[in-house]
Amino acid sequence: MGKLVEIIISGDPDIRNQSLDHFCNSATTVELLKECEQLDQFRRESENLYHRVRALFFLYAIHRFHISMRADISHIGLIPFEAYDHMLKRRFQQAINLFTAIQKENGPNEGVSSGLAEAYHRLAFQTLANQVRFSVRHTLGNQWMFRCGHPNDQSLFIRKELVDPDPDTGLYPILRESTPVRMDITHSGWSDIFFLGMDFPEGAQVLNISVNLEICLKDKLRPPGPPIQTYFRVIDQPLVRLTSVDLNASADITKLEVVFDFARDYLGLLKAALIASGFVPPGMEGAGLPLSDLLDRMVGPGKGIELVSHVNNIPKGSRLAVSTNLLASMISVLMRATGQTTSLTGALLEEERRLVAALRRNMAGNKTDQGSGGCGRRPGIRKEQRQVTARSYYSHYQGCGC
Repeated sequence: MGKLVEIIISGDPDIRNQSLDHFCNSATTVELLKECEQLDQFRRESENLYHRVRALFFLYAIHRFHISMRADISHIGLIPFEAYDHMLKRRFQQAINLFTAIQKENGPNEGVSSGLAEAYHRLAFQTLANQVRFSVRHTLGNQWMFRCGHPNDQSLFIRKELVDPDPDTGLYPILRESTPVRMDITHSGWSDIFFLGMDFPEGAQVLNISVNLEICLKDKLRPPGPPIQTYFRVIDQPLVRLTSVDLNASADITKLEVVFDFARDYLGLLKAALIASGFVPPGMEGAGLPLSDLLDRMVGPGKGIELVSHVNNIPKGSRLAVSTNLLASMISVLMRATGQTTSLTGALLEEERRLVAALRRNMAGNKTDQGSGGCGRRPGIRKEQRQVTARSYYSHYQGCGC
């Protein structure tokens, strides 16, 4: 077992909390390469999420800040196009396999270490994102979104009062959501995020408050208000119009695949809100259908929606959790527009309760079985048949592969 692997898995705080830089500065390049090889093997085999992620960050730091700067390695190295292509397509594991094979064949060099550092860094966050995605998919209230693979499967509809225009003006109603921002009273160096909290749980304790803001001018005094506003309305075009006022960015979307292309423009957060709210269910990714098919079902033929975000005069780097609260505000306005705060939520919970009750009845029947010939509760049904029934309920209850 390598020394760095021992640091990761040790239960002794004196060993687990050692400085990685201190170890690397006292190790030779050959020793670091050997430790990297053992770390890579360890993170591939470990079933512990925290161990895997910490090993990935160790590998990233070693290649980025230590091996690539050693005087005894070559500072000239080519990056194969195939590995670069894997990186662009977020296939980080395949890129790592290519980089490590080149390193074994030609020896370490700055170019390959740079590629490995980037791949390990991105794979670490991809691993965390996959865990979040797994948790979201297996939350009962979210599973319906992953079952929707076609617009005809969508069970959400825009509320009737938002679809009917004003008879006098012909304008559609505007739904507005106002949101404060978050201020940290006790800052813990962002240790409240779940990965760092796993390593230092006693430090993952913060105290936050929600605050309203206002720029005070001499000739213009007014009370502070929520600095984040989001707006929703129906439009007479079969498309989704996304607009960020503060970023001065806008786009008209007519294809489903564009909603899932977050790097296409500066509107990735608005697209994430469409998906997280269930307006465009994540199960529709890759369907390859026009967005108008979904809008026809949810809004009406020839109609679409407009989502607008506006953050008032908050500078970048304010540490006020602006992006988090903006996303929550947009999800909220979209859920209000589709009525999820009332009828749908109740219907989903009722369905879940019904399935759980059915599962428990079948499992209780198994316990009262009086021999292989039948059951006191349901004569004529064998134990094996009841087990199959219980499993079928459980499969449906768990989301049928979702």
